[in-house]
Amino acid sequence: MTQTVFTGNFTQQEPIPEAAIDAAVAVMRSGRLHRYNTAPGDDGEVAKLEQEFADAVGAKYCLAVASGGYAMGAALRAVGVGPGDKVLTNGFTLAPVPGAIAAVNAVPVFVEVTESLTIDLEDLSLKAKTSGSKVLLLSHMRGHLCDMDRLMEICNAASIQVIEDCAHTMGGAWRGVASGRHGLMGCYSTQTYKHINSGEGGLLVTDDAEMMAKTIMLSGSYMLFERHKAAPPPEVFADVKYVTPNVSGRMDNLRAAILRPQLADLPAQVARWNVLYRAVEDGLRNTPGLQVIERPPEESIVGSSIQVLLPGIAPAAIEAVVAGCKARGVELKWFGAPEPAAFTSRYDSWRYAPAQSLPKTDRILAGLLDMRLPLTFSVADAGIIAEIIRDEVLAVHVPV
Repeated sequence: MTQTVFTGNFTQQEPIPEAAIDAAVAVMRSGRLHRYNTAPGDDGEVAKLEQEFADAVGAKYCLAVASGGYAMGAALRAVGVGPGDKVLTNGFTLAPVPGAIAAVNAVPVFVEVTESLTIDLEDLSLKAKTSGSKVLLLSHMRGHLCDMDRLMEICNAASIQVIEDCAHTMGGAWRGVASGRHGLMGCYSTQTYKHINSGEGGLLVTDDAEMMAKTIMLSGSYMLFERHKAAPPPEVFADVKYVTPNVSGRMDNLRAAILRPQLADLPAQVARWNVLYRAVEDGLRNTPGLQVIERPPEESIVGSSIQVLLPGIAPAAIEAVVAGCKARGVELKWFGAPEPAAFTSRYDSWRYAPAQSLPKTDRILAGLLDMRLPLTFSVADAGIIAEIIRDEVLAVHVPV
């Protein structure tokens, strides 16, 4: 019998919108790419993006920077994390998160993950009391939001400041509150595979005037902070402008011009992602040997990727599923492989962090499969992808 084969490309993004291309060309024709090189009477594309993003998520202040990783590093520096300090973070995340901690010579302390792929609040509660950390760099890994109300209760009780990594949750929310707006600061990415695309880039939001003043100075504003619009008033900079180092990481007007039309389109794009996500999810539900990750009703998701678990299936069988899907055109990433590949490194791969034991996380990652859902796919594509994954799982599943 002829098997179905998928011919789509899992790394092919949609083209940049025409409005964004026009805006980018206008910036290039002006020659004013640097965010502070603006014409008289023009705030510049970066300042406009910052104000629009702050408005979109309901924040007082916003800073546009060179990458999501830079945003996290700036947030850690602003909150006072330094050499030897311990910083709590998810055991399941991507390398830029512990990398941001290590880059300020601090020490990652990993917290277990649940089968919902969110931070384990029981383990967090324990480590909040015993680790000595005063900061949690919370990763909303692959778009999964935990109970943010409970998390903030735990952290507030332990006087722990929360910095949110929202690289995968721009456009998402918990109980109607935008991702990135529960903690002290929220950090976002505009890298190609994120929800708005400038190739590389990042955004940082907060309601705290001092934190924003520090991150603006850190980003390399020199003494041009008054040119920022989504920023605190000049007097807030008086106590920080001479003592905050310049760790240059500004966004430029070209990338901001590309992003502004995409930001305006984001709600519509989120709706499209979620249709694809639910189509794949529905196609995989009730597959023997495969566990769909149920999303709580309090969570407003952005389904730009989907994850499933193959609990209790032997590693060789999971390898066979991945290989079988790949042969039929479906690219799955497995977080349980013995060696990291591409984006699938995990906490025991990051040897700049001290060795730690996370048995619950190990068990979950051993059966975790991950897949992108680019908007170049159709709903029909989603159905084909689900059919192929289902076939390959059924081929190796042995009923107990």
